[in-house]
Amino acid sequence: MNLATNRNPGAGFTMVELLVAIAIVGLLMAVSVPATLNFYESVQYRQAVRDVITTLGTARQRALDTGQALDVAFDPERMTFGLGDDQQPLPEGFNLGVSTAAEVNRKGIGIIRFYPEGNSSGGDVVLESPTGRGVRISVDWLLGGVSQETFDAP
Repeated sequence: MNLATNRNPGAGFTMVELLVAIAIVGLLMAVSVPATLNFYESVQYRQAVRDVITTLGTARQRALDTGQALDVAFDPERMTFGLGDDQQPLPEGFNLGVSTAAEVNRKGIGIIRFYPEGNSSGGDVVLESPTGRGVRISVDWLLGGVSQETFDAP
């Protein structure tokens, strides 16, 4: 029995077929990895915006419920914000800007104060992602309402 005659010439893959398959996988990886990183940053951005808005809304509601003024502190240097001792960090690479009433601020920390009547000291918080996408969160001084306006990189 001759082994050469029983061999199926179509069995297995040629070197060219393997190289084409590897090239296709490499191309898919080159496209999907940056898209995954952009998706992850987008999730971080949306969560940070949601956390800031929730914290502001919670402070307003607690001030109404307890009858005491409550402060939400924003520290652009440490990249944190929070209500009282519950300070939350913002994702790395993000920028935080705060514009609030000077009389309630403390040593480089922007404060938005909510009063028991439902109003606030007012102010703006600007949160910008590393790609330049951002949001301006505004707190109305008269009614204490929270609104947001998005912007994109120039």
